Amino acid sequence: MNRTGILVAAAVAVGLGLTPAQAQDKIKIGIITTLTGPPAVLGGQLRNGFNLAVKTLGGKLGDREAEIIVADDELKPDVAVAKVKGFVERDKVDFVVGPIFSNMLQAIMKPVTDSGTILISPNAGTSNFAGKECNANFFVTSYQNDQNHEVLGKYAQDAGIKKAFIMAPNYQAGKDALTGFKKYFKGEILDEVYVPLGQLDYQAELTRIAAAQPDAIFVFLPGGMGVNFVKQFRQAGLADKVKFLSAFTVDESTLPAQQDAALGFFGGANWAPNLDNPQNKAFVAAYEKEYGAVPATYAFQAYDAAMLIDSAVTAVKGNLADKDALRAALKKADFKSLRGGFKFNNNHYPIQDFYLVKVAKRPDGKYETQIVQKVFTDYADPYAKDCPMK
Repeated sequence: MNRTGILVAAAVAVGLGLTPAQAQDKIKIGIITTLTGPPAVLGGQLRNGFNLAVKTLGGKLGDREAEIIVADDELKPDVAVAKVKGFVERDKVDFVVGPIFSNMLQAIMKPVTDSGTILISPNAGTSNFAGKECNANFFVTSYQNDQNHEVLGKYAQDAGIKKAFIMAPNYQAGKDALTGFKKYFKGEILDEVYVPLGQLDYQAELTRIAAAQPDAIFVFLPGGMGVNFVKQFRQAGLADKVKFLSAFTVDESTLPAQQDAALGFFGGANWAPNLDNPQNKAFVAAYEKEYGAVPATYAFQAYDAAMLIDSAVTAVKGNLADKDALRAALKKADFKSLRGGFKFNNNHYPIQDFYLVKVAKRPDGKYETQIVQKVFTDYADPYAKDCPMK
């Protein structure tokens, strides 16, 4: 472009209330997710959900062309840190979106937020960052980790279950999961088991479950862990003897592999594919058309993350330099969430409804979780009271 062309472009930008840089520059999003090994099915849903939202918005976020950079954290904290440092130092991204796993979130929080970059988690939501360690540059479009598990604890208590066997991976989200279940379940915990993250063989644990003879089990075993456990649980003949309660163990990311082995098993969630509102129906149809699979929570929460960014960038007219205005716009959450009602608490975690869901087989042969009943309405996490942000 010659000098005259540059001046004309600048004049047009000024007339729109934008600087020349804002008028021309792309908005850059760095997605950090797990795309290696069995958990890759979760990370793929996150990436796909975000990309589908951007496609729905015509390739733009807040009327600025969007450039999406995706990195695989390989489920290794040191790799995750290196990748997000590349995002903020080399790529100069405007937002970092991710991760899936809470140990990755613990690793990347400081390098991202200390740089002044906004970090939006469409999945991991640890208790520490919801409370005293809350961060002005951190927003969550999913939940606080305990909450989905609290759904099952409340259901088990209300259903009169007396004895439970509970199990999760030995990392922060696993500890949050069992804490969440125990908050509302006041019956007897026969055994509380923590297994290595990524464990795939559960014969020893199944023997312990059979010997304990619980009324119900509660497990949090995401991704490939859940695929194997559900199959082995069914094969061991326990499905007809013990009520199966879980979170992130039977969902749309694992059901294509679990299939009939998971039928009738329960989960806790802030959403399901059959949630009855127009925006969700359109999203599920578009996702199935685009990717040939039923979306899971990882996809819908990432879709909402993109819509959140779009709403905030629109509100500040593309000016991302004013961080206070940008944070204020993000906190307003002025977009139509796929889950329906949604607003941020003072800690930047959502206040939302939660449901008991059950695995079903659709007439077209695909599997999905379906809402059985609402368990919590406009539910806020208890850690927000310890967050100093107002």
